Amino acid sequence: MKPRVSLAACPDYGREQVETALERLLAPEGGMSAFVRPGQKVLLKPNMLSGKPPEKAVTTHPEIVRAVIRAAQRAGGIVAVGDSPGIGNPRQVASACGILQVVEETGADFAPFSESVGVAPKGTTFHHLEIARDILDADVVINLPKLKTHQMMGLTCGVKNLFGAIIGMRKPRLHLQAGTNKGFFALMLLELAEYIAPALTIADAVVGMEGNGPGSGDPVAIGALLASRSPLALDTVATALVGLEESDVWTQRIAAAKEHPGSRLAEIELSGESLDALVCRRFRPARSTDVNFGLPPFIRKPLKRTLSAFPEVDADLCRLCGLCVDHCPPRAMRLEKGGLHIDYGQCIGCFCCQELCPHGALAVRQGLLLRLSRFLRQR
Repeated sequence: MKPRVSLAACPDYGREQVETALERLLAPEGGMSAFVRPGQKVLLKPNMLSGKPPEKAVTTHPEIVRAVIRAAQRAGGIVAVGDSPGIGNPRQVASACGILQVVEETGADFAPFSESVGVAPKGTTFHHLEIARDILDADVVINLPKLKTHQMMGLTCGVKNLFGAIIGMRKPRLHLQAGTNKGFFALMLLELAEYIAPALTIADAVVGMEGNGPGSGDPVAIGALLASRSPLALDTVATALVGLEESDVWTQRIAAAKEHPGSRLAEIELSGESLDALVCRRFRPARSTDVNFGLPPFIRKPLKRTLSAFPEVDADLCRLCGLCVDHCPPRAMRLEKGGLHIDYGQCIGCFCCQELCPHGALAVRQGLLLRLSRFLRQR
C-alpha cells in the first residue's frame, strides 16, 4: 500500500483559516479521530529550535499548534506539547515563540522534555539512543515540523524535526559520533524517526524558511499544510514542494539509496490540493556544504577543505556571547583576544554553531571546488 500525503492550501495564519485548512487536510484519512481515541495521551512535538517570535519562521507557528491541540481534544485526547530546543530552557523558548500561551489557553499540558530514557532499536546501525520520556510515555505522537532549509542536511521537516526527541547536550554527542559523515548522521535521523514512528506528521509550510536555515534564514511564503502517517513520505513531497532535488537533502539521499518506502515521489499517493498548484517557484536553498558524497577516501581526504564548507565568523555581527563555543560538538571554537576563533582542523562541519547563533553571525564558507561545482551546475 502506497504511503499517502495530503496537501491543503493555507495562505496565512488566521485562526479560522488554519482550522479550516487542517480539517480539509485530514479529511482523506477520516479526520483527527482516525489517529486519536478518547482517553489517549497525545504528545505534540513542534519545532522549538530557539526563542524567536513567530514572524521569524524559526519555529512551528502557534496557530498551527493551537489548531492541532483543539482537534486532538475534540477527538478525546489528553494533549501535551513539548520539545527539546537547541538552546535555552524549554519553557522559556516556548514562551518566546508563542507556543506556551497557546498551550495554556487550550488547557493542554506542557511537556518539559527533562528526562531521557535509553532505548535499543533492533536491526539498526545505531544500537543505543536516548529519547525524552515524554515521547515514549505518549500513546500518540503527532509530529509538527516547520519546513525550513538546513545547512547540514539541506532541509528540515518531518524526519529531522524528530531529532528534538534527543534532549540537550546528547544532540552534540550524536553529531560528534557522525563526524563529517553527513550520510551517517542522516541515517541516524531516519532510524530515529522509524523508532519513534509518529502516528501523524503535519508540516507547517504556510511560511517556511529559505537560505541560511534553520535559524538565520529568511521567511518565505509557501501557503501550504502537509500531512502524512509517514514523515519520510511527507519530506519527499516537501522536497518537491520547494523545488529541491533528492540529492539536495541528505535524509532523502540515504533513504532513496536504501529504498525506504516513501522516499520516491512516484511511490506516494497524493490527496487534497494539487502539488503543482502549491509549488514554491522561487525558493532559495541552503548553500551546498559538500560535493564529496561517494568519492573514495584517498581522494576525499586530501581535498576535504576544497570539497566542503565550514562556518565563518562575521565579526560585525558576533557579540561574543559564547553559545556556539558551549555547543560545539568537537570543541573547535574558542573566545580569545576579543574575538571568536574556529579550529578548522577540528571542525566537523555540523553547523550547530550556525544553527544556534541568535545573532546570525556565522556564515558558510565554501571551498574552491565546491564553489566551482555550484557554478557549473548553474550554467
